Amino acid sequence: MFLRRLPPFEYHSPASVAKALSLLTKLGNKARVIAGGTDLLLAMKKRAVVPVYLVNIKGIKALKGISYNNKQGLKIGALVTCAELERSLLIKEKAPALWDAAYVMASPQVRTLATIGGNLCSAVPSADTAPPLIAMGAEAVIAGPKGERVVKVEKLFKGPAESKVGRNEILLYILVPKQPERSGNAYLKLMRRAALDLALVGVAACVSLEADGKTCKDVRIALGAVAPTPMRAPMAEALLSKNEITADLAEQAGKVAGTICSPITDVRASQGYRCSMVEVLTKRAVMEAFARATNGTSTK
Repeated sequence: MFLRRLPPFEYHSPASVAKALSLLTKLGNKARVIAGGTDLLLAMKKRAVVPVYLVNIKGIKALKGISYNNKQGLKIGALVTCAELERSLLIKEKAPALWDAAYVMASPQVRTLATIGGNLCSAVPSADTAPPLIAMGAEAVIAGPKGERVVKVEKLFKGPAESKVGRNEILLYILVPKQPERSGNAYLKLMRRAALDLALVGVAACVSLEADGKTCKDVRIALGAVAPTPMRAPMAEALLSKNEITADLAEQAGKVAGTICSPITDVRASQGYRCSMVEVLTKRAVMEAFARATNGTSTK
């Protein structure tokens, strides 16, 4: 692949969200927000995107940090890097599926730069953080000229490489609600290599159990890299809900999930192979989430 030098651009580095929003409103569609730059700079070198202005939000302290309280749940700043997610004991304890995703993303060098906000706003179908956040019912808080608004991560994607964060808006932080008692969640990713690769298929599952510790009270299954945007698998969820979770039932749910996705065929994998792997990974993700629920991993 032939990459050229970066095209010329005017650089801005606002110190606050208010100043960044003012700049984006003033500069219009010729401006792009940059944080880690792992996607944007590559696109610029390919000339797929040629912004006249870059607005670097990396220095805005209000967009950083990970915190938790019992009322709000997890609050993850848009500038939190994937490496920070991977190192965070709070993420590993309260949102293990998100930790699973951070652990298998890209390379250590890229994880040090790439941000959770950038991973979501880039809106690529294979974004690793999207399925876990969707399965856990997370919300994105977005600031714009008219104030703040809240969007379910499940509804954040309009299409490939197109999110609902406008050009004059900034993703502030992600809210992951406190997960129910007796619940567990997990994310599994299929790659051609053991690391440094995009997802061929990604599946996240979040399972909460009744008091008996066996019957599924609620379940959410999210699929990545198998449709133009990350998607839920409601028919598979319905099969599991209110029933005792077993390996056989999880396998049936996987087969259902494999019939509702619409992956492409490309140089990395065929449509048929991806669909069959959705079946396998859905079963495994559900059983892993079930195991974590029975062990109390995500309810401390």
